[in-house]
Amino acid sequence: MQEDFLHFIYKNRLWDKTNQQLITGEDFEIIDTGTHNLDSGPDFFNARIKIGDTDWAGNVEIHIKSSDWEKHNHRHDMSYNNVILHIVYNYDKPVLISGKYEIPTWEIKFPHILFNKYSEFKTNENPVHCHEYIELASNFKTRLWLDRMATERLEVKTDYITKLYEKYSGNFEEIFYISLARSFGTGINSEPFEQLAKSLPLSILSKYYDNIFKTEALLFGQSGLLDDAITDDYVIKLQKEYSFLRKKHGLTPIPTVTWKKSKLRPSNFPQIRIAQFAALMMNFRFLFSSIFENENLSDSEKYFKIEVSDYWKTHYVFGKQVKKSNVKLGINTFNTIAINTIAPVAFYYFQNYKVKNNADKIIDWMMKIKPEDNRETRIWKSLNITPDNAYESQALLNLKKNYCDKYKCLDCAIGNEIMKELNKI
Repeated sequence: MQEDFLHFIYKNRLWDKTNQQLITGEDFEIIDTGTHNLDSGPDFFNARIKIGDTDWAGNVEIHIKSSDWEKHNHRHDMSYNNVILHIVYNYDKPVLISGKYEIPTWEIKFPHILFNKYSEFKTNENPVHCHEYIELASNFKTRLWLDRMATERLEVKTDYITKLYEKYSGNFEEIFYISLARSFGTGINSEPFEQLAKSLPLSILSKYYDNIFKTEALLFGQSGLLDDAITDDYVIKLQKEYSFLRKKHGLTPIPTVTWKKSKLRPSNFPQIRIAQFAALMMNFRFLFSSIFENENLSDSEKYFKIEVSDYWKTHYVFGKQVKKSNVKLGINTFNTIAINTIAPVAFYYFQNYKVKNNADKIIDWMMKIKPEDNRETRIWKSLNITPDNAYESQALLNLKKNYCDKYKCLDCAIGNEIMKELNKI
């Protein structure tokens, strides 16, 4: 037995209605279950119960055993002095407040099918633990919950933006630059790309927006990848240029060991991604302004139609020539960056400057992007929950990562409704 299950039973009034007597044998009525408290203190605030002819208003505390009150040191915590009802699964000893009188205590009972199914959800290894019963959740409730999941996903992404905002004193250009670099890491190299951007302030890089060679020298030099590069004429030129610029600006490169290079497609090699990023920086000032000025996300797409330097049209790594490399940034890359960087940065910017209807604008952007196709979204498709756009696929990714993977079935509206429907069977 776990307390979160008892919280669920109490909050949703799923207890056995034939067993509503206190340990003393007195009948009582729960008028209002109160507000679920997810922080420290009693489990439910501002509840109302009726014992005999007396109405009581106060807090509710829930434990597996009544002796847990002492075990959790509530006796010495003043915030528990206003508890009017102690709900327990197993009453093993009385609990006194101030050593004088016993708290009204109720040994709660409930349909065992609910606990059996809850235990099943907690122990099965299917990626979606409620997969056998998911059709019991109404489409209306599922859609409402997915809206919440999409918003929650965006809020998590803006938490990252908030930290950058605080560190860089609200400099949105720097924030966007670092976040954009992180997106170019495509997951596996997100951290080193972010380190690279932080090691090379935008104020320095922006001096060379009109010079792709100097921009490459700075980015490749700061990445550390020039140190162990197979040398050819171009590499030698980059090394010389970087040596000069490094001294001029007092730069320190990041360790080359931070880059992940194995099991990557050539188009995702860090050297190619840095070359693409260097080319995109030629458009950075226009891209940045377009995000906040344009109504449609597609207006920013044109700035991703970049032209890498000639060297990278025949190379994936330094010193190894190929006939032709695949160096274009496709629509899928733009969509990924739009989801992970453009939308969160714009959302935070609009919130910070109190731009009206900012949430609607970002949702509209997300709804015009194709849904992601990955292992997680394919799991949902197998359950006939198919996203139509990126807004919905992001919702499903959040649901899987932060609820299914963490077995938070009772915190999920879908899981909640399934449990309630099972209680009717």
